[in-house]
Amino acid sequence: MKLGIHAYAWCSQWSNDTLDLIDRVKGLGLDFIEIPLMCLDTFDAAAARARLEQVGLDACTSTVLLGDTDLTSDLPETRRRGVEYLKRCVVATAELGVTNFSGVIYAQHVKPALHPPSPETWELSAECLREVAIFAQDYGVQLGLEPVNRYETYLINTCEQARTLMKMIGQPNVKIHLDTYHMNIEEKDFYQATMLAGADLIHYHLCENDRGIPGTGHVDWDGIFRALGELQYQGYAALESFVECTGNMNTWVWRRLAPDGDTLVREGLAFLRQMQAKYGVPGVQPGRA
Repeated sequence: MKLGIHAYAWCSQWSNDTLDLIDRVKGLGLDFIEIPLMCLDTFDAAAARARLEQVGLDACTSTVLLGDTDLTSDLPETRRRGVEYLKRCVVATAELGVTNFSGVIYAQHVKPALHPPSPETWELSAECLREVAIFAQDYGVQLGLEPVNRYETYLINTCEQARTLMKMIGQPNVKIHLDTYHMNIEEKDFYQATMLAGADLIHYHLCENDRGIPGTGHVDWDGIFRALGELQYQGYAALESFVECTGNMNTWVWRRLAPDGDTLVREGLAFLRQMQAKYGVPGVQPGRA
């Protein structure tokens, strides 16, 4: 398993001004950085790739859809913008030299919905993502569906729902991205949800229930790592905590959850590595990202 962190631990928008975070993440002993693609206009894939290769760090990418790119919109032009935006994200991911792109890529993040999604809504999302997935196959990119809590989406809140949409899309490069912060609200059992993702799990956000330092709250870390050990999980797992800023997306963090981002990483990483060793979850071999 590769242990990393989301760049939002320190910044609110990725640009060439934040390239030094790659060095910072490497210096903290992490295996990769998760780079947000919310602002493609400021994303310089060549510069980021060069810095990643220079310091010897791996990466993955993620994003969320907004109102003007909602794949479940009743407006065909909005759905088309969503498909084209996701395709641009796929290209950016490939240009970065990495293969995993995930997040809330199936519907608008924090959509002001007044009723549950209809079967037609699910079909709209599946149809759009099928086109993106087929496009992504030519670039060797996998798409990860991230279930988030009921306050942030009306479509996919659980791993089981992610599996449903996966089957509807029907493409082999569509996978699952779990997040313990959201699972703490929506799942009945961390172990069972992780096992349900199984071999299709490609990314995991390891967050405490308050998005603070892992190991300081009530997330069932034993259940999670027992499942990861049984699965012999070798994919990505990132700390996704927002300490120093809230920036260009709603993080709903109104108080300091750790002294600073570096402290969160050091203490959280130490805890997660202890759990990794306890349950025999594979780690990255020294000298390899």
